[in-house]
Amino acid sequence: MSETRKLAAILAADVVGYSRLAGVDEDRTLARLRALRSDLVDPTIAVHIGRVVKRTGDGALVEFRSVVDAVRCAIEVQNAMLERNAGVPPDRRIEFRIGIHIGDIVEESDGDMGDGINIAARLEGIAEPNGIYLSGAAYEQVRDKLKEQFADLGEKELKNIARPVRVYRVAFDRHIASVSTVPDLSGGRLAPPDKPSIAVLPFQNMSGDPEQEYFGDGIAEDIITALSKLRGFFVIARNSTFAYKGRAPDIRQVARELGVRYVLEGSVRKGGERLRVTGQLIDSASGSHIWAERYDRPATDIFALQDEITANVVAAIEPQLYAAENLRLQSRPPESLDAWGCVVRAMPFIWTWVSQVDDTGINLLKRAIELDPGYARAHSLLAWIFATRVTLGNMDYEWGMSHGLVVAQRAIDLDPEDPWAHMAAGYVYTLSRRFGPAVEELNEALQRNPSFAYARAILAVAYGYAGLAEEGYRQLEIARQLSPRDYSQAANFSIEGLCHLVAYRYEEAVTAERRAVQLRPDFGSAWRTLAASAGLAGDLEIARPALAECKRLQPGISIAWVEKYYPLIHTEDRSRYIEGLRSAGLE
Repeated sequence: MSETRKLAAILAADVVGYSRLAGVDEDRTLARLRALRSDLVDPTIAVHIGRVVKRTGDGALVEFRSVVDAVRCAIEVQNAMLERNAGVPPDRRIEFRIGIHIGDIVEESDGDMGDGINIAARLEGIAEPNGIYLSGAAYEQVRDKLKEQFADLGEKELKNIARPVRVYRVAFDRHIASVSTVPDLSGGRLAPPDKPSIAVLPFQNMSGDPEQEYFGDGIAEDIITALSKLRGFFVIARNSTFAYKGRAPDIRQVARELGVRYVLEGSVRKGGERLRVTGQLIDSASGSHIWAERYDRPATDIFALQDEITANVVAAIEPQLYAAENLRLQSRPPESLDAWGCVVRAMPFIWTWVSQVDDTGINLLKRAIELDPGYARAHSLLAWIFATRVTLGNMDYEWGMSHGLVVAQRAIDLDPEDPWAHMAAGYVYTLSRRFGPAVEELNEALQRNPSFAYARAILAVAYGYAGLAEEGYRQLEIARQLSPRDYSQAANFSIEGLCHLVAYRYEEAVTAERRAVQLRPDFGSAWRTLAASAGLAGDLEIARPALAECKRLQPGISIAWVEKYYPLIHTEDRSRYIEGLRSAGLE
């Protein structure tokens, strides 16, 4: 039997008195437990990058890459459970107890085993209802990294564990809200975690129509669920934010009480047969709006409308959160950044779509991986930057493609649920003229985040290079609908130009590519496609200057390079592209 050893943080949890609850009403208890897993426990585990190792009827074993993530996940679950049990008779409450340990895990073909799991399970067994117990080894990993208080319970004899284990309890009296229908507004303030933290407040009903109350609640709940699936975001659970329903709280006060930096609020108003939904994303530190949008739609299919608006909001605010986080971290020196900070600071060097020789972005990502070798997002973005440099002619093709694919696959291995990892792999496959794997990986990304506008745009690229212009254009339109004000508009125009060129619409291709280079004057591949499109359209007054700009940004560009490396799959499409460049003067 093969086995692999690894060091991991393990969280063990189960329901207090499950047999008693099931004996009273087994069907209802199982239904409540399933609902808790689907809308609270599993999304919270996903947010903190956990992996469920094993489930039992009333409990679970969850692996985390760090004890900090495990403890934050446990605290969020226990906070939410206290709120959900508000008003429920004590003998009907579902209450969890949790144990956390870090240790050596033996990963065998029939499941994970070892003292790491056994100690976590034993700690959970001695924890009180709503409690979180840590081993001494786990406590040492979090004592200076979290603001929570910990009570030292001394050494404990645990069943079937050879040596006594020092045990610490998370002290909830100052940090978990009291069991009531609203948060404890008089207690201590929660400090926001290092990663982007956001609370979604119930959307206000401005129309006086009680039916719109449910619509606004549904949008807020769907946005919370969708955001909780995004890797790297800390999203407050629904029960905590809905405690503010019917009130007009000060946003900064909400942020302090919930321990978040960003707050999303909105409203719903019905007029005749139309609905107007507004949303604002607010930075609580400054009180400024970093994103705002209004959606006016016919109120025909209310559920389809709810899904559409949810997708649009999530797609729009994800890049805005990254941009805001980058601005927040600009004042910090690079040597003080953690892995997340390095990734955020690297993003402006990744998404510029311009030719560059500055290695700042690459160095920041390498530093992130050095700080946290298991950080999938850092690997995926490094793969992306390698591939982008190849297509811009700033990196050796063979080296960039091979290393890009290795790093992208590493990202998938580290976190197969991260859509960015699959998008990076799909992009590398696209530039390698491997259409099948490219579409497969990009669809994997979209399955994990249907609102991922950028992955949708890269899927449009893949179809364009494969000669499927109309399908590429359709995917691009979906990307634009999801995020109409995206920071990657230059890329979208260039993708549109590619699709027009493949479909023999050369004048439309010229128009699109000119808009791309107006937005990004150093966008090398857009200048290249502009030269080819204008050459095919017979407009040499545009083609020749465009080629000159292309040569400035990619000095090694040649017909031979395009023939060998340009990602158009079909020989006929590539020959037309080359014909346009020859007309512009390329040799």
